[in-house]
Amino acid sequence: MEGKIYGVIMAGGGGTRVWPLSKRCKPKQLLNLSGREILINEAIDRLARVVDKNDMFVVTSESHAACLIKATKGRLKNTNVLVEPSSRNTAACIGYAALKLVKKYGDGVMAITPSDAAIRDVDTFAEVLKKAAETAESTDKLVTVGITPTFPATGYGYIHYRKNSRSAVKKVESFVEKPDLKLAKKYVSHGSYAWNSGMFVWKASVILKKIEQLLPDIYGKLRDIADAFDTDEEERVLREIYPKIRSISIDYGVLERCPEDILCIPAEFGWSDVGSWDMLNVLHEEDGDGNIALGNVVAVNTKNSVMYSASGKLIAAVDVEGMVIVETKDAILICPKDRAQDVKKIVDELHEKGMEELL
Repeated sequence: MEGKIYGVIMAGGGGTRVWPLSKRCKPKQLLNLSGREILINEAIDRLARVVDKNDMFVVTSESHAACLIKATKGRLKNTNVLVEPSSRNTAACIGYAALKLVKKYGDGVMAITPSDAAIRDVDTFAEVLKKAAETAESTDKLVTVGITPTFPATGYGYIHYRKNSRSAVKKVESFVEKPDLKLAKKYVSHGSYAWNSGMFVWKASVILKKIEQLLPDIYGKLRDIADAFDTDEEERVLREIYPKIRSISIDYGVLERCPEDILCIPAEFGWSDVGSWDMLNVLHEEDGDGNIALGNVVAVNTKNSVMYSASGKLIAAVDVEGMVIVETKDAILICPKDRAQDVKKIVDELHEKGMEELL
């Protein structure tokens, strides 16, 4: 590939499905769920196989910025942390980063990844990202990295691509919302569906044209902000305009509306977004009874459960099956493992009740 690749790591989310470990002051990307390193630093180290760290940017929310800058010290320059005054979803986040890149470099291929994924095979990940970057540069298309499904997941969106192509790069037919189990099984057996990983590769100029075309209101506000880049007014303008940007994901706002301009590279490199407690098995080996027990845990006749003692207090489980039990210093979560996606509802309920100190 002729041009440089620039990295953008999206780190603005709160990770509400791994509450009570994940809090506003310490969101999922700043947690060490693997026992090796916090997720944002794992994301930086992975991306560094393809992108020079000086050309790597992290976009995060104002509430997380100070902690993130401290956590990534030595890996990332402070000036490469782009701070959103408020979270406005991924269309604004990606558009903002793209305009920063255009201002600094003129243009370039952006490799965009989430901050909170787990990936086992980092070598294959790097090769796929390089292939995606070469494709984006040569075709001016929007390239998505899809994950070949290993089971009928209901917690992920899917990308439907043309099956008859022999090329590693597939034409996209459509994006599909999170399915129920019956539909997920159909997608997996069909062989032309990939999990939507939230990893995208495209030229900054190309995605900006699409945002201008399909989300002109968002593009207009981002342009107003960009006009103040590198001036004394930049921070004031950013704080004034950014919170007014419409909140919409890049998937809804752009990708789902122009499938003819999108290519997908389905791949398998041991990916998971570790989005909820039932996915912790991608980071830790289950014992002979299918349990994951972290921290101070004693389990008797217990099967297929996740038990996590974060504060050191003993979790004692007897005759438990298919449950999640998570203990922190200020909260205890108990739920069926197959309803782990619904932990977000607890967070919503706590917010409704004004129990902000637990969030």
